[in-house]
Amino acid sequence: MVVEAAEAMPESRFNFSPESLKISGSNYKGVRTFAGEVKHIATSNYFIWWRLTGEKLPEGLKDGNGPENLKSKAEILGFLKESYALGHRAAAAVSVQNMLESPEGSKSTRLRLMTFGVAHAYDHYGQMVEYLRMNGIVPPDTVKNVN
Repeated sequence: MVVEAAEAMPESRFNFSPESLKISGSNYKGVRTFAGEVKHIATSNYFIWWRLTGEKLPEGLKDGNGPENLKSKAEILGFLKESYALGHRAAAAVSVQNMLESPEGSKSTRLRLMTFGVAHAYDHYGQMVEYLRMNGIVPPDTVKNVN
């Protein structure tokens, strides 16, 4: 759902922040833009899941805000999708036998790292939904047809 929400925001609004709405009595000063939310999710995915695969982190990850050189919607979406590909590889590396072990250099178990990555993304997905709605965009359907 995170990728679909990111895809739903038009490139012309990708740097939207509610600060620009200047809503009386609000305090949105300094909040992340929509693009910033997407980059944050992707960056956090890398920081959380890389230990499960042993892969190197991408260049330019200094903090939770993501690489500064990613500017366009296409670049940011690519980064997000790559982070979820890492998540799939990380999930494949977790088994019943090792899920309660901590990977080297981590104080968390493999299971905790997997579940935290998902929970963290959905916290920020909620923010993305609000930004979409502030721009008159109905978020992509979150209920899949199970028939």
